[in-house]
Amino acid sequence: MAKAAPREGAIDRRAVRLEAAGARLFAEWVEPEGAAAEPMLVLLHEGLGSTGFWKDLPELLARRHGVRVFLYDRCGYGRSDPEPLPRPLDYLDRMALVELPAVLDAAGIGRAILVGHSDGGTIALLFAAAFPERVEAVVAIAPHVFVEEETVAGIRAAVAAFEAGELRRRLERFHGARTEAVFRAWADTWLDPGFRAWNVTDRLPCIRCPVLALQGEGDEYATAAQVQAIAAGARGPVRTVLLPGAAHVPHHQSRAATLEAIDLFLAEVAMASGEVQR
Repeated sequence: MAKAAPREGAIDRRAVRLEAAGARLFAEWVEPEGAAAEPMLVLLHEGLGSTGFWKDLPELLARRHGVRVFLYDRCGYGRSDPEPLPRPLDYLDRMALVELPAVLDAAGIGRAILVGHSDGGTIALLFAAAFPERVEAVVAIAPHVFVEEETVAGIRAAVAAFEAGELRRRLERFHGARTEAVFRAWADTWLDPGFRAWNVTDRLPCIRCPVLALQGEGDEYATAAQVQAIAAGARGPVRTVLLPGAAHVPHHQSRAATLEAIDLFLAEVAMASGEVQR
């Protein structure tokens, strides 16, 4: 997985259905021609997202690095089964410690590089802390490890945009008739007074693998304190990157810089892995 020059050859993107953690989930494999079984990337979408939110990023990563990519809709999202509601305040733990290992087992994935955005980035970090033997590295894009005032303000603004209709219409493309449930489960949880004390920085010392923590400088849901906390807390090597000109979705808002940071990080991970094997 050395530096990424686009590779020629066909890429197969195919949909599958998995039974995991008591739910039927929609998932996709993106496989470039001639890719090895390992390493592979597992993409974990954001709190309002789905496989579709990644757009063409799975194919780009597969082609740039010649690796297989796996992504799925968590329970309640996209084309997966509905989520039991109301959502519990420990939902991130459930998604990281119950659903994700079940999904990986169902997909036949033993060890992977996790690439998560927002909630997905937090889920990747929590999983890496709990199951270090299953994670080669983590790319956490705009993750949260505690609640900030900026987070609450950003979610209140999202509620206003949803009720005005624009955000609702965008989400309906991915979630259809369950859009209201998806949005309210996310917003109501983060705005719940009981969630204000949520903080997982005490888990970070259990993370031993390399971590790339990326954040847009204009992130409307967080400050740089999030990635700084990850760098201070994780025991493995951590690279932090703040991307100018990007907000909460840097892989779309500042794609070239985001891909460059991921390219460099994955090359370093591959080099370190080769040195350990020797």
